[in-house]
Amino acid sequence: MTLPPEPGSPDDRGTLTIAPSVVRKIAQHAADQVDGITRAERRIAGLGLGTHGASAKVGGEGNDVDLVLDVALHYPAPVRRIVGDLRAQVTEEVERITSYQVRDISVTVSALLPDIAPRVR
Repeated sequence: MTLPPEPGSPDDRGTLTIAPSVVRKIAQHAADQVDGITRAERRIAGLGLGTHGASAKVGGEGNDVDLVLDVALHYPAPVRRIVGDLRAQVTEEVERITSYQVRDISVTVSALLPDIAPRVR
């Protein structure tokens, strides 16, 4: 009977690389979960193409990441509080899942959107 080889030390087992696209999706999902963040209508050449949530761009080097977020908020909204909550929640989630350190988060609030009642009830 042959036994499987003993695993070496953790350093001998290889590496784990998390692609920037994965970090981007984690940041976008975490941002969309913050109270006060809303989905905005996507329009190209005047045509409605559905809605989209937060968008993110990822930069940085090594274990440090820089995030640039673009979000829409409900109107009226306490913008400073929501952006503070957004930064805290996205930082916590990215660091928890990836073990990367979030060095900087830049936030652009691109829209303030009122709740619109449905046309048909």
